[in-house]
Amino acid sequence: MKKYTVLGQKDTRSGFGAGLAELGKTNENVVALCADLIGSLKMDEFNKNHPERFFQVGIAEANMIGLAAGMTIGGKIPFTGTFANFSTGRVYDQIRQSVAYSEKNVKICASHAGLTLGEDGATHQILEDIGLMKMLPGMTVINTCDYNQTKAATIAIAEHQGPVYLRFGRPVVPNFIPEDMPFEIGKAIVLSEGTDVTVIATGHLVWEALQAAETLEAQGISAEVINIHTIKPLDEEAILKSVAKTKCVVTAEEHNMLGGLGESVARVLALKNPVPQEFVAVNDVFGESGTPEDLMNKYGLNAQSIVEKSLKVLKRK
Repeated sequence: MKKYTVLGQKDTRSGFGAGLAELGKTNENVVALCADLIGSLKMDEFNKNHPERFFQVGIAEANMIGLAAGMTIGGKIPFTGTFANFSTGRVYDQIRQSVAYSEKNVKICASHAGLTLGEDGATHQILEDIGLMKMLPGMTVINTCDYNQTKAATIAIAEHQGPVYLRFGRPVVPNFIPEDMPFEIGKAIVLSEGTDVTVIATGHLVWEALQAAETLEAQGISAEVINIHTIKPLDEEAILKSVAKTKCVVTAEEHNMLGGLGESVARVLALKNPVPQEFVAVNDVFGESGTPEDLMNKYGLNAQSIVEKSLKVLKRK
């Protein structure tokens, strides 16, 4: 049984911009910092309406993290904005020391994650950011699937006490999460119920998982699709409840196979209910320049790959 309806197409980074703009009106403690990418992060409206609470740091990401950490001491809730590569890899030491270790209430918001950054090439296409951030004690890691969910997540993390990494993307993608659905940190969403195979997906791969489920249904295979928007803390209860029915799992993510959602799920299964698992992810390589569609197809991050891995894991039950 499906639990979703397509509501047009939008980019997830615009969902972040809309959520930040709303926070600007409703929470006077929210401040925003950007590393010279206001337009790319869709922070224009917040900047226009609340210039006294917006800080253009320039191409100085490490300084941005340090400033954000300091602002929390006075009770501000800083949202930092730049590309995922610059939000994590470039400033990992500052995040580890000044934010995570110091338990600062900083919201690290990262656009242009994964391969769908596209033509900017491998140097900008970070595929290890989820792993980097989930390893930090106390860090909440969120990877949203569409515009509505990104907007809701942006608003929700302002109320969460503690550091958060919010990951979203550049391309226009189907918008299918209801606009009025509350965002619950750490609570997975079952989008399509099934009994034969569990497909656990995050970010842009959630839509691909739904398409794969339809293809599998046409072949007489019932796939349960779970949207894991919060990778840390992980909704172990939802995962274990599903695999108790299906007895096998496929995980799908726009990330390196090492360190991402798939490994987090594998840990849960290994400890509590070992069942066969297959991975749809980038297999320990860097990306390259190309269109988002071509890259996702080349690296097997699509519905077809999810179908193939589902058929493979079914044979291992």
